[in-house]
Amino acid sequence: MTKQIQGLAPLLQVFDMPLALGFYRDVLGFEVVQASGERDDVDWVLLKLNNIELMLNTAYEKPNRPSEPDEWRIAAHTDTSLYFGHPDIDKLYSYLLDNGMHLKEPQITGYGWKAIYLLDPDGYLLCFHWPVN
Repeated sequence: MTKQIQGLAPLLQVFDMPLALGFYRDVLGFEVVQASGERDDVDWVLLKLNNIELMLNTAYEKPNRPSEPDEWRIAAHTDTSLYFGHPDIDKLYSYLLDNGMHLKEPQITGYGWKAIYLLDPDGYLLCFHWPVN
């Protein structure tokens, strides 16, 4: 029965949906396949890139949204990591730098993969990695 489970779509809470979409859609290349509204300032989206699905949901409904993110609420975001496979880490590194991302040079992990790490606009840790031949 459990072998019939298909797919995984993590849900991340974001403070500013247009900013999050500017990163996940416009920089990383995800496509919005469903949303709770028509424009970027929506409360929920389902994104897809190749076989990856990711959902973003605003941490606050518009009437309750504070002017700044609550530091206590987002403090644990770096405890959440998303790992993406990418076969050409050096090319991706250059692309991300060209698109204004701030990140350290690729490194070889303790498990033998070449990786780059960055934080998304809400402080979630993203790793792009691939096995070293």
